[in-house]
Amino acid sequence: MSERGLVDRKGELFAWLRGSTLYTLDDQPSGRIEGGYVVDLAGSPVWRVYGDGVYTLDGFEPIGYFTSERQTR
Repeated sequence: MSERGLVDRKGELFAWLRGSTLYTLDDQPSGRIEGGYVVDLAGSPVWRVYGDGVYTLDGFEPIGYFTSERQTR
C-alpha cells in the first residue's frame, strides 16, 4: 500500500492519506477524499483539493499540500 502525508503551510505533517482515507497521526480515520473534496466521516465537505494542494472550501486560503507517495508495508 502507498500513503501520502498531509503537510500544513509551515511544512509540518498533520495527517496521512492511505488510499482515499485520511488518518490522524494517531492512526484514527478522520475523513476521505471524495470528488475533489476532503470530507469528514459523516460525508460533509471540509476542504477542497486542487492537484496536491488543500484549500478552504471557497478555494482561496491554502491549508497545506499532499506529499509525494511512499510505499508502506
